[in-house]
Amino acid sequence: MDFIEFLNKGRRGHLIGVGGVSMSPLAEVLSGMGLVISGSDISESERTSHLRELGIEVIIGQERENITADMEFIVRTAAAHDDNPEIVRARELGIPVFERTQAWGAIMKGYRNALCISGTHGKTTTTSMCTHILMAAEQDPTVMIGGTLPLLKAGHRVGSGDTIVMESCEYYNSFLSFYPTVAVILNIEEDHLDFFKDIDDIKKSFREFALHVPQDGYIVANFDDENTMDAIKGIERNIVTFGLTPKADVYAKNIVRIGSLTEFDIIYKGKTLEHVTIHVPGEHNIKNALAASAASICLGLKPTAIKYGLAGFSGAGRRFEFKGKYNGADVYDDYAHHPGEVKALLDAVENLGYKRTVVVFQPHTYSRTKALFGDFVRQLKRPDLVYLAEIFAAREKNILGISSADLAAEIDGARFFKTFEEIEDSLRSEAQPGDLILTVGAGNVYRIGEHLLEE
Repeated sequence: MDFIEFLNKGRRGHLIGVGGVSMSPLAEVLSGMGLVISGSDISESERTSHLRELGIEVIIGQERENITADMEFIVRTAAAHDDNPEIVRARELGIPVFERTQAWGAIMKGYRNALCISGTHGKTTTTSMCTHILMAAEQDPTVMIGGTLPLLKAGHRVGSGDTIVMESCEYYNSFLSFYPTVAVILNIEEDHLDFFKDIDDIKKSFREFALHVPQDGYIVANFDDENTMDAIKGIERNIVTFGLTPKADVYAKNIVRIGSLTEFDIIYKGKTLEHVTIHVPGEHNIKNALAASAASICLGLKPTAIKYGLAGFSGAGRRFEFKGKYNGADVYDDYAHHPGEVKALLDAVENLGYKRTVVVFQPHTYSRTKALFGDFVRQLKRPDLVYLAEIFAAREKNILGISSADLAAEIDGARFFKTFEEIEDSLRSEAQPGDLILTVGAGNVYRIGEHLLEE
């Protein structure tokens, strides 16, 4: 059964976990299409309050009684498992249960332009850049981002234009539920090895994602990334490449870096398309901007929209996000949780002129730490001072018997602490003017910087 069958006015559905970052905009879009939507969540939030203001019924608490026989479909968040009482009841009543990615994929088919941003790294930043460009082009897009974008004051936007832009994650092959007219592949590296077997398995998944693009659609691919180009090899679609080499269709020329500001010319098929300025540092962000520019070209947007859209972008939440000053040190937070992302982050800050780089790193998941251990060690040897918090478990249990202490043992001068409080105590005496303090990781490590700054 395909979710698209239910996308008609008057159909009734229920969303489990409706207050989630991608579930609440889903409820808003479905309601705007004329469906009768209700939802449940485990706690109140700004999002649940907003949905109620739109006339959507939201129940706090997830109980069997919330599911009634007149409901025609259920959509669940990834955190709602098969033993959830609402899912159990829905199946007893024969009500079909869909994943949120299936719902978004079906909705996507109703847009003339569906821009999906995929890749091991850079998805949130590139999706955010594309959003800025689409807003500058007055396209009134619907947007779903995996982080908070200051422009939107949220991670999503429900527009009335004919374009939808979605951050598209490969984990559990969730992006294979999407139907892009423009599919962006930023890069492909080993990650999520608790699901994928190896790099070839990952490339196979990205290839299938690219094949979801219709014959008249576009694949935007990183020319500099061997895995990406290998994954799309032989696919008969319109392919637009980007990169730092003139062999790419879209590349950067005359690059000038001034602190965290970078200027360059965007060259498209040998001609200067536009001169742009981005306010986020690092070579990786030049590539992200080129990917966003290439996607915009595929969408037929004007070069001036690319120029002004990129100029207005100053970062997404938890992507080299300035948090404040502590004891004269600049405190930033970044979501980097893969060795490739840590490398890109450290490459970016090397030229910013700080006396010392102090990294507080919290590894994310035991499986990733174990699988990429040597790569993590190589990158974490680079900062002047490294603090290691214990691994953030996320969805996992520590059946591998690994700890951040194992990383610390391989890195000269690294300090492992069992608690955030111990790290904060050490930083209080260590932080000094001229330092860059980076809290790094996909877990809750950002709280360390926030606690210090609250003082």
